[in-house]
Order: sequence, then C-alpha cells, then structure tokens
Amino acid sequence: MSARTSARASTGMPGPATAATGRGGPPGARHARPKGAWRRYWPQYVSISPFFLLFTVFMLVPVLFSLYLAFHKWNGLGEMEFVGPRNFELLMQDEMFWQALQNTFLIWFMSTIPMLFLALVVANMLNSAVRFTGFYRIAYFVPNVTSVVAVTIFFGSVFSTNFGLINAILQWLSASPVPWLVNEWTIKIVISAIICWQWTGYNAIIYLAGLQAIPSEMYEAARIDGAGPVQLFFRITIPMLRPIILFTVVVSTINGMQTFTEPQVLFGINSANNASSGGPGGAGLTAILYFYREAFNNNDYGYGAAIAWAVFVAILLFTAINWRIVQRRERGL
Repeated sequence: MSARTSARASTGMPGPATAATGRGGPPGARHARPKGAWRRYWPQYVSISPFFLLFTVFMLVPVLFSLYLAFHKWNGLGEMEFVGPRNFELLMQDEMFWQALQNTFLIWFMSTIPMLFLALVVANMLNSAVRFTGFYRIAYFVPNVTSVVAVTIFFGSVFSTNFGLINAILQWLSASPVPWLVNEWTIKIVISAIICWQWTGYNAIIYLAGLQAIPSEMYEAARIDGAGPVQLFFRITIPMLRPIILFTVVVSTINGMQTFTEPQVLFGINSANNASSGGPGGAGLTAILYFYREAFNNNDYGYGAAIAWAVFVAILLFTAINWRIVQRRERGL
C-alpha cells in the first residue's frame, strides 16, 4: 500500500471510486433526481398548463400593459405618447378623483359595518335554529347569487322619489317623501343598502361555519356559570370567531373599494342621466366608476390606467390598515 493510500485510509478521505460514485458524500447527493425524471410528470404539467396560459394571456399581460399604459397618453386608436409620471401628477391634483375616493370610503363604511353585524346576528340565529335550517341557509344566500343589475334596478324602483314603495309607505304614515336618489347622503344610503342586502347572507354562511366549529362545551360551561345570551355572544362567540371576522373584513374591504355596478346601473336607468356620472353632484361616483368614465367614455386610457393603479394602492393600504387594527385588538384581548 502506498503512502498516499495509507493517508487516505487514516484520514477517512474518499478515494477516486468513492468520489466518482458519490458514496460518502452529502445525503442529498445520493438521492438526486435522475435527469429524465421530469418525463414521468409531463401529463400533470400538461393538465395544469391551460390555467397558467389563460392567466398569463388574460390577467398578467393586461396588468403589466396597464402599468405601461399609465405612463403614456393614448386614445385607443392613435400612437402612444410617452408622458412619464404626468398622469399621476394630474391625478394628485384632480378634485374629482379625490371626491370619488371619498365617496368610495363612505359607501364602504356605511355598508360594511351594518352588513357584518347583521351577518353575525343571522348566523347566530341560524346556528340555534332547530327546524328548516337548510331552507334558511339557502334563502339568505340567494341574494349573493342574484344578478347585481337586477337587484339594483329593483332597489332603484323601490327608492324612486315619485313612485317608490318606500315613499308610498312614508306618505301612508303621513310623513314627507324623501328624495332618495337626489340628495347627497341618501344616494349613499341607497347604494349601501344594495351592498348590504347582497352580501349579508354570504358573510352569514361563513360565520355559521365558524360557529359550528366552536365546541358546545364552552357554551354549556358558561351557562352553568350564569352567563346569559348577550354574554355568550360577546364573551365566547366574538372571540372565537375573530380570525373569521378578520377574513370577512379584508374581503369586504376589497369588494367595497371596487364598487361599480350599483351606482352605474342605479343612475343609468334614467336616460336623462349619464350612467357614469354617479348621480346629482357626483354623490354616487366611486373610484372604479370614475376610472371607467375617464377610460371608456373620454377615451383617455393612459389616465384611466393611472386611476386604476392609484385605486389598487389605496385598496392595498386600506386593507393593511384594517388587518393591523383587527390584529392589534386581538392581541389586546
């Protein structure tokens, strides 16, 4: 045996054959995937590839193009003119944009808080119901799957100033009729009522699933200690549903900041109004409706893309703020 071989044997160093075969190396090297192993999984990759292709063509590419378009001036037909950040500079000085953003926040606030509270109450009632539980669940979920256009037209008729059902009831009670679709605040109330009616059942079903996951032993122990229904609701139900409440707040924030169909259809029923105007004084003009008006009515696609990205950033910040507030309350409790 040579001196070199003896040194390898005494120090535990791998020989040439060992180094070539990978024996004695890292454990991961012995279990390395063969070069042709990917061929075994090609049917799986092919089966999921349509989703990624469609996502790339119809989602990713338009999003990236809208970001590119935000730095250009384009009417949809002619050549694009690069303007740099001028669209965003004009946006910061646009009073109509800030009014639309303010309207969006107010409508979100006026619809989300009562909607989530009513959803909690409805879910608690459904959880304690003994008979016709399935019927009630379907009945409360139907508004969410009903066409938003049909629902908005119906609410527009109900809240009509001259021939609406609400004003007819007010006159029957010897009260003065209310100009629901003319006044600045009543317009927001009507839009908020449409959103609340449509999404209360959806959130109630989510809360119901969370309620059914709460152990019944906790309620029984609390009743033995003398807790009433109100104490059970605020001391057990709300704390146990806090993660689900956080989820519904985030989803409601994202959906509420994208309000578009309700004001557009509500004020498009009357041919004398511009469907994208948001009603008298722009009281129902939301951020997405303003984006639609600038891009597709005024054919200013570059400015419309800038509005869309500004709304995206606003939704992102507002969602993060809501998340932090709810998480901080959870840690405090």
